[in-house]
Amino acid sequence: MLLNKNIKSIYFSATGATRKIVTGIAGGLSRNSSGGTTQEIDFTLTDARKKPASFTDQDLVVVGLPVYAGRLPNILLKYLNAIEGRGALAVAVVVYGNRHYDDALIELRDILELKGMKVIAGGAFIGEHSFSKILGLNRPDEQDMSIVEEFAREIDKKVAAQDVLETILVPGNQPYHPYYQPKDKDGNPVSIQKVTPKTGSDCIDCKLCVSLCPMGSIDADDVSKIKGICIKCCACIKQCPVQAKYFDDANYLWHKHELEVAFTSPRREPEFIL
Repeated sequence: MLLNKNIKSIYFSATGATRKIVTGIAGGLSRNSSGGTTQEIDFTLTDARKKPASFTDQDLVVVGLPVYAGRLPNILLKYLNAIEGRGALAVAVVVYGNRHYDDALIELRDILELKGMKVIAGGAFIGEHSFSKILGLNRPDEQDMSIVEEFAREIDKKVAAQDVLETILVPGNQPYHPYYQPKDKDGNPVSIQKVTPKTGSDCIDCKLCVSLCPMGSIDADDVSKIKGICIKCCACIKQCPVQAKYFDDANYLWHKHELEVAFTSPRREPEFIL
């Protein structure tokens, strides 16, 4: 039983998969907590990242991020490195699109430890890939969420059974491997960093994409214009009510194709470390 611990969840989740997993874990922990409070911190949008998150040794914090090219999204490192841990217990969670999480989990653990948190558990879960509607289709699904519940129960048991909790060991490389770089059809490395989504003529100008963009990069006056960074989260594409957003860059589409061919199957299962 998690006596008098405040259960907090903090996450970046452009398309909802990471949020579902992180809040699922936090919800399971809250049901086993006695006397603490709960709080959900969503730092997906730019305004939410203006103020650093701060915790105390009375908190147990579930921290979740998506995996981008085998690492944590580099655009979020400034925010993560501003966190004030102050002795909080932490659960590190990364979510990936059925390929692999590579060095993302160890990178997250290291950042949280550096910021003064004790990482007592870690997990790698599968969500639908941001680029694709095939990779990790409809995940996390019911089977994944049952593992989320199991993970929460095991964390509770660990906290109840151990007087002294230590930071866990997790898979990964130190130094971390570089971000994966896509290749073209001839196998030559290419960059898709500056590739941005296009807007079709069927756009109804509902402005939903403007409110969804985690970089605040879609122009509210003309949603076909990108005025800042695009991190390829594909929130604007996946949630457009009329499917008016799309990518047409040849290298991006080839990279997406290669991922779908290589990693749609077999189904990868969640992993957790305690």
